[in-house]
Amino acid sequence: MPTTKFSLDPSDINNFTYDMSRCIKCKGCYWVEHTYQPGARFATRCPSNVWNDFDAYGAFGKMRIGLALAEGRLEWTPKLLEIIYADPLCGACDVGCKRNLDLEVELSLESLRVKAVKDGAGPMPVHKKIAQNIATKHNVYGAPHGNRKQWATGDLKIEEKADLLYFVGCTASYGNKEIAQSTAKILNATGTPFMLMPEEWCCGNTLQSVGMLDEARALAKRNIEMVKSTGAKRVLLSCAEGYRMWKVEYPKLLNIATADLGFEVVHLVEFADEALQKGSLRPAKPVNKRVTYHDSCSISRLADPWTPYSGERGWMGTVNPRLKRRRGTQGLYAQPRNVINAIPGIDFVEMIRTRENAFCCGAGRGTKEAFPTLASSSAKHRLEEVKEIGAEVLVSACPWCKNNFASAAAGDNVKVMDFSELILASLDA
Repeated sequence: MPTTKFSLDPSDINNFTYDMSRCIKCKGCYWVEHTYQPGARFATRCPSNVWNDFDAYGAFGKMRIGLALAEGRLEWTPKLLEIIYADPLCGACDVGCKRNLDLEVELSLESLRVKAVKDGAGPMPVHKKIAQNIATKHNVYGAPHGNRKQWATGDLKIEEKADLLYFVGCTASYGNKEIAQSTAKILNATGTPFMLMPEEWCCGNTLQSVGMLDEARALAKRNIEMVKSTGAKRVLLSCAEGYRMWKVEYPKLLNIATADLGFEVVHLVEFADEALQKGSLRPAKPVNKRVTYHDSCSISRLADPWTPYSGERGWMGTVNPRLKRRRGTQGLYAQPRNVINAIPGIDFVEMIRTRENAFCCGAGRGTKEAFPTLASSSAKHRLEEVKEIGAEVLVSACPWCKNNFASAAAGDNVKVMDFSELILASLDA
């Protein structure tokens, strides 16, 4: 039988024409399966297609569009560009499809954006502005680079040299300084020495997400080399988007495995769970609230480690060598729940859609900047779920989630907190 060579490299859309052509429009990318769903009210998983219910905005529509683009049957237009970028690339469609057909939906959607950039059509104008900010000021906001460490107040103990390096990220450095400060105080409270990047630059999340792979790759190389120069053994992040970049996208960009980075990448929820088990994290102050937790996409279904793959596809789609699919099952699901449940006084309640079935906040990967109404729609939809279960506090582990939820929750009786703030509120420190 004839075989076709392919890889999981999103820089070439032709790697995914098989996947795009085999989508049967079952809408498993849109609906949460009934086996996981106790009712009909919160039964969807796709923020883009909830925001705009034309088929083109769902993964099943984009797969057909992608095939037509790859075959030269479609040309770029402003509307087509909108369809491709009005999507937080949250991975819900990917894990939904992989319970049925094992198609590489997420990588197909990424390859569409890479093609848009290569063809000179993409990204969106606001994304180009962000890319310029990163190139000139090393942060997504265009803020003065010299202000990046202003969050680090004098009461925080930060070492010149340590095994643990805290990569703060643009948002916690410039906007949500409370997240950076809470994280540092938690590290201090657990007696964990930590250092900062000698010269921290943006992680490149937006660049990679909108298809600007050359620029993202240059940042990846630069940041990895800087970490290695410090001798750090672990890189800790309190931002979900940054965590995904370091753990998954950097290896993908450099065609290496996550295990080959030369250091371990951990999120604060992992660190806190480890510290809780060791006894160095001791939440003692009661937090007498009914609390729920939002699974941020980039530390949940998008967080499976990356391993490069290239092989051949043959009869009925069989591949050689065997391919272990990334199904979103290795995300950080248990860790934050372990820690939250250890805090005295908390009445923890799960949302209806949890873990890999969670509904995205809608803000990440360049979406909020280019499509604020999509981000707002998604956040409000998720907040209806929060109110349905009667939670007073919504906790997430990403500044993008916190900001988007807080904006959408204005006027509601729901308090939005970052995971780091909740933990700090329970400590004596």
